[in-house]
Formats: sequence, structure tokens, C-alpha cells
Amino acid sequence: MGEMKSIKTLSGNEEFPCYVAAPEGTAKAAIIVIQEIFGVNKGIRAKCDKWAKAGYLAVAPDMFWRINDNTDLDADVEEEFQVALDLMNKLDQDQGIRDIEAAIHYAREQVNGGKVGCVGFCLGGRLAFMTAARTDINASVGYYGVGIDGLLRESHAIAHPVMLHIPTADGFVPPEAQAAIHKGLDDHPKVTLHDYEGLDHGFASEFGSRRDEAAANLADSRTAEFFKKHLG
Repeated sequence: MGEMKSIKTLSGNEEFPCYVAAPEGTAKAAIIVIQEIFGVNKGIRAKCDKWAKAGYLAVAPDMFWRINDNTDLDADVEEEFQVALDLMNKLDQDQGIRDIEAAIHYAREQVNGGKVGCVGFCLGGRLAFMTAARTDINASVGYYGVGIDGLLRESHAIAHPVMLHIPTADGFVPPEAQAAIHKGLDDHPKVTLHDYEGLDHGFASEFGSRRDEAAANLADSRTAEFFKKHLG
């Protein structure tokens, strides 16, 4: 359904690749889909295609374009998993948010000034939280975001609705980090947290061994209702 396109950076001096999936007819809003550490792979492209089928323009920016070309990795292949971890460690996340902001500008133009949301996974879940605090995104969703407990000082800047999906047995987000997230965000008027008991990181992946069908469908239904409410 979608295709790779090049969009301009905020400076306008460079272009970077995004997977863009458009719905039939007029899009009701746009959603930025923020990748895991595995790049804009078939799972992220499938998520974009699903949002397009639901009537949204979906845009998945390649977050690693400055450090690696055309990243497309498989979480179930150990060698590729290690490559993904290395790329994550090399990513300038502050610059990544600026690239997401450029994608927001592009998407907003494509929907004639309409609303734009974002949904991110793993690394993308963290970046979705940062996007909520640092940009004018209209609504943000993060699945198993890593290191959000270290970003809580930015929560005062969140002006639009945020939803976070938190698997309680996440190997990358230990119980003390989850407790800090709840302590810091449970009373935030713009933030909704959902826990998934006994589930691990990556439970909502489209493909592969990490997926838990029932929990993925529950989380995705909550996300769909959230965007329906806040993006229209």
C-alpha cells in the first residue's frame, strides 16, 4: 500500500527517507509511526498500512538514516539484533526528534493542516514521549518505551494527550523504572498508562516470536480509540 518517499529536514538542506502509506480518499488525520531499533522493517511498514486502511495518512521516518542506509532488521535473528543495538547506541536522539518534527510538518501539509499523532515502539516509544514533550504533536502513544523514567523531568511540557503501554515483565524496563513512571505520570492530566501483566517487550510486534496476539489486539484497540478521540 505504501512507498518510500524523501522529505526535507527541518533545515531544508537535506532529505531523508520515510515510508508513507495513504488511505483511499481523504485522510482524516495523519499518524507518524516511529520505528523500533530494527529500522523501517516489514513490521513497521505493516503498521503503517493498517493505519492507512483505517483512514489515516501514515508516515514512518527512517530514524537511522544519518548513520546507516535502509535499515531493515529482524528481531528474531541474533546477529541482526546486535546490529540494531549498535545503531540505537549511535543515534543522536535529540536530532531524531527534529527529524520527527520534520515528518510532522510534512504530514500536516499532506492532510491540509489537520491533526497529526504519533505512535512508537521500543526506541520509538521513548521517542514518542519525547515528541509529546518537545513538539506540537496532537496525540502520542508509546509501546514499551525504554528509559522513559529518565525523561520524567520533561513531563511538565506535555500539552496534548499521551498513552503508554507498559508490559510488566519488560526485560528492558525493570520494575523500579516502571514504578518511577507510574509515580511520575499517574496523576498527569494528559497521560494514560496501561499495564500488561506478565508480558515482555515487543508484545505488539506485527511479526515474529515476541508477539502476544491477545495483548497486541487489546493495546491496538486502545490506541485506535485514543486516536479516534483525539485526532478525529
